[in-house]
Amino acid sequence: MPARRISSLALTAAATLAAGLSLVFFYAPVDADQGVIQKIFYIHVPMAIVALCGFIAAAGMAICHLRTGDRQWDVRAYVTIHLSIILAVGVLVTGAIWARGSWGHWWVWNEPALVSFLIVFLLYCTYQPLRFAIENPERQAHPRVLGTTGGNMPGAMRLTFLVCLGAIALLFATLWALELTAKEAAARMRRRVVR
Repeated sequence: MPARRISSLALTAAATLAAGLSLVFFYAPVDADQGVIQKIFYIHVPMAIVALCGFIAAAGMAICHLRTGDRQWDVRAYVTIHLSIILAVGVLVTGAIWARGSWGHWWVWNEPALVSFLIVFLLYCTYQPLRFAIENPERQAHPRVLGTTGGNMPGAMRLTFLVCLGAIALLFATLWALELTAKEAAARMRRRVVR
C-alpha cells in the first residue's frame, strides 16, 4: 500500500479514536447500574468484535492461499492473526477490569462468552510458535482454522459505541497495512540480497 494511503488511513484512525474517546468521556451517559466502570464497554466490545472478525478474515485468507498457492494470501493471513491476537490481549485485560468492577471478580468461569473468547485466543496463540517452528517459509503456510450488545441502548450510548467500533476497526486496518507493507519490503530486500 502506498505511503500516502497509509498516512491517510492512520490520520483517519487517529481522528476517529479521538472522537470515540471524547464521546466516551464527555457525551455517553454514565450507566445507572454499573457506573463509570461501564465506559470500558466502548473499548472492550469493539476490540472483541474486530479481533474476532480478524480471526475469521484470516481463515478466509488462508483458504485463498490454499486454493491459489499465492504466498501473499499467507502473509495477509499471518499479519491479520498477529494483530487480532494483540487486540485479543486487550480484550482479555479490559474484560477482567470490567468484570472486577461489575461482578467483584477478575474472571467468571461460568460465563460462556468469556470462556469461548479465551479458547479462541489460546488456539490462535498456538499458531504463532507453530508457524515459526518451521524454518522453510513455503512450509510455514499451514493455516489453522478452527456478547454482543442489545438493541435497547440509548442513542448517545449507541453512537459512542459505533464510533469506537469504527475507530478500533480503522486502527486495525492501519496497523495491518503498515505491517503488511513492512513484510513486503523485507521480502523484496531478501530477494535482492539473494541475487
